[in-house]
Amino acid sequence: MIDLHKERPDVDIPQILLKSTILAMILTLPSLGIFLGIYFGTGNLLIGAVVGFGIHFVTLAFVGRISTWLVRILS
Repeated sequence: MIDLHKERPDVDIPQILLKSTILAMILTLPSLGIFLGIYFGTGNLLIGAVVGFGIHFVTLAFVGRISTWLVRILS
């Protein structure tokens, strides 16, 4: 049986939430910023979407390294 209300001393929930939130922002904000910058700068939705998705997938390729770096910085 799983006891969801039992507190585990080895798990720091605020620290996990902080790291997860920062990692999510690192993965999404650059691609969103580039997408919106290209869209509003040129008015071309297709080019903005392609470049934004490309940047997003490049950051996803390095998510392991980014996560390791983030854990090392925030620990």
